[in-house]
Parts: sequence; structure tokens; C-alpha cells
Amino acid sequence: MKYEIVELQEKIVEGIGVRTTNENGKSMQDIGMLWQKFLTEGVYEKIPHKVGNKTVGLYTDYEGDCTKPYYFLAGCEVSSASEKGIMKIIPQGKYAKFVIKGDVQKAVGEAWEKIWQMDLKRKYGCDFEEYQNNSEDIQNQEIHIYIGLAD
Repeated sequence: MKYEIVELQEKIVEGIGVRTTNENGKSMQDIGMLWQKFLTEGVYEKIPHKVGNKTVGLYTDYEGDCTKPYYFLAGCEVSSASEKGIMKIIPQGKYAKFVIKGDVQKAVGEAWEKIWQMDLKRKYGCDFEEYQNNSEDIQNQEIHIYIGLAD
């Protein structure tokens, strides 16, 4: 799977979140329910100070590697925090950037399966998906996945 190494500046992300784990498929259920809430309860619309129109799926606060619990936040980048949701920081640093195209659930799930098998020197500090929202068709989306890399 192809990727490029990019250097990102710090970003602020605000939204709603859940503590989860990849064990026994729990994260698929938890993250799916969180996105459902995010989309159906108008969470996106309620977040002020948005930067652009992209949504973000943020993986952070890892207790170890991808087999250990972590925190997932469904949200968007903001220029400044508000009291409307949970705020997390995407730290400045080096990331492996993957560009995925296809169905938002299927393509992202398949990409993560491949990423977990790769020999990346992951930081396990912060990883995220950035949904480009460049199509009304959820089966034909462009998603950028960023994996934090150790120095």
C-alpha cells in the first residue's frame, strides 16, 4: 500500500468521543455508533470555528500499540476550541499519509487492516482519518489516513 511521508503542523479537533479497543471487534461497533450519533444528531453543525468542511476520525491516547485501548473522536478541525464538544490536539510532526478511495466504511476498514500489517515505525500518539467530503456518494469518497511516525 502506497503512502508518502508528510510533516504536519498542529491541529485542533473538536467533536464527540469514546474509549474503545480493537479486541473482539469492539472498536467497529463503538466507532460506528459514534459516527451514527455524530451524523444524525447534528453534532457537526453545532461545532463552531470549523476549518474547512472536512470531518476527522481521530485515534489518540493509546495505552500501547493497536491491540490496546485508545480514544476515538469523531469531529472536525477547528481554529479555536469551544465548549461544544471534546477537544483534542493533533501534534505537529511526521506522518505517513495514505490516500484511500471508495466506500467510507469498507475502504477505511480494509486500509486499517493493511496498515496494521505494515512495518511502520508508529508513534502510537495520534493517527487520524480526514474525510474529504468531495462526493455525495458515500461509496465513492476520498479519505486521507495519517499515521503518526516515531522520529
